Amino acid sequence: MVSVPRLVIAAPASGSGKTTVATGLMAAFAGRDLAVSPHKVGPDYIDPGYHALATGRPGRNLDAYMCGPGLIAPLFTHGASGCDLAVVEGVMGLYDGASGQGELASTAQVSKLLRAPVVLVVDASSQSRSVAALVHGFASWDPEVRIGGVILNKVASDRHEALLREALDESGLPVLGVLRRAPQVATPSRHLGLVPVAERQADALDAVRAMGERVREGCDLDALLALARSAPALPDEAWEPEPRPLEGSRPVVAVAGGAAFTFAYAEHAELLTAAGAEVVVFDPLRDEKLPTGTAGLVIGGGFPEVYAPELSANEPLRRAVTGLARSGAPVAAECAGLLYLARELDGRPMCGVLDASARMSERLTLGYRQAVAVSDSVLAVAGTRLRGHEFHRTVLEPGAGATPAWGLHQPERRVEGFVQGGVHASYLHTHWAAEPGVARRFVEQCRG
Repeated sequence: MVSVPRLVIAAPASGSGKTTVATGLMAAFAGRDLAVSPHKVGPDYIDPGYHALATGRPGRNLDAYMCGPGLIAPLFTHGASGCDLAVVEGVMGLYDGASGQGELASTAQVSKLLRAPVVLVVDASSQSRSVAALVHGFASWDPEVRIGGVILNKVASDRHEALLREALDESGLPVLGVLRRAPQVATPSRHLGLVPVAERQADALDAVRAMGERVREGCDLDALLALARSAPALPDEAWEPEPRPLEGSRPVVAVAGGAAFTFAYAEHAELLTAAGAEVVVFDPLRDEKLPTGTAGLVIGGGFPEVYAPELSANEPLRRAVTGLARSGAPVAAECAGLLYLARELDGRPMCGVLDASARMSERLTLGYRQAVAVSDSVLAVAGTRLRGHEFHRTVLEPGAGATPAWGLHQPERRVEGFVQGGVHASYLHTHWAAEPGVARRFVEQCRG
């Protein structure tokens, strides 16, 4: 059994202030010289970047849809190993999960799987006594979810705070913090959510410091730490990437990073390394050539549409990527990577590996997907089933090649993506911890 003090930060609805409170708590506790493990419920890539900035540790996702409920506690234990405290930021409202799937992938489900107390962040800006009814409803909805206290956000004045506290005295749940309105710590957003840390490093540092200061001033950190320490022990079943015996030298797997490609799960690099690869990160905005000895290429998600002029202007790297792909080397591209491999993006020349054109769209494509591999590729054999997530405001024409990457079965049946030589390119984000064979197969293909 392992005992990691832990809190889940949840809210009645999106926009209540979960990210501010969770990131602020991480920064405040890290400022007390505690080793804080940051986690995020769901497929979000952006919030974990702010969490990592606050704690100095990789932000990790806990997604019960993509990875399955059985992997949540092991993935958590893996990430929190050696830490004094773990803070888990929830997703959407406390009980909101995968569409039509009941509690699956909800913050409530993750809190139960982790046996972790929940702190409910309530936007109190337009209510007073009604806050008690709201909190009572959330606390009593599922008796297996343990709400240990409330943090009131966007409180207008001392009088407003007194009214809220008086109402909540009747609920039996302690008020663990009160945060006043503070626009100076707002973080900028655009078409897919918050602007990632990598694009605004200095401003993001200032924002995280401000969040930490707000939480230190407005929250009872001692009471919150005591609540975290009340969480019972979890079975010692930490997830670990299974190491493979080395067969000769480690093939170099280049992984795109930098401001344009910020979407990545920490476990992917760990799985590639365990499978025998030497993982080298490069920045397509700055580097004019691939890392020396590159045998395989991974291009994850991000915002190539924001940096299309710069990506297009880096012709030496585009030629290097095209040459590697045409040589038959393994290339795995997700979402942003798919667009980078296309012929053009919003009229700007890209790598031209795929005979397809991409453009920005007004329509947001968002949601979980069930997928099956249509054919053998560098990632999977035909028939392999995975769950993934789509999240983009771009359109690719055509959306699938002569040999598609995936057949999707939710919410509608369609084929998607490209398998072309050693290239596997798709809009679908997947979490390789759910199917470690993906990383092993990719590295084996890199060995030739």
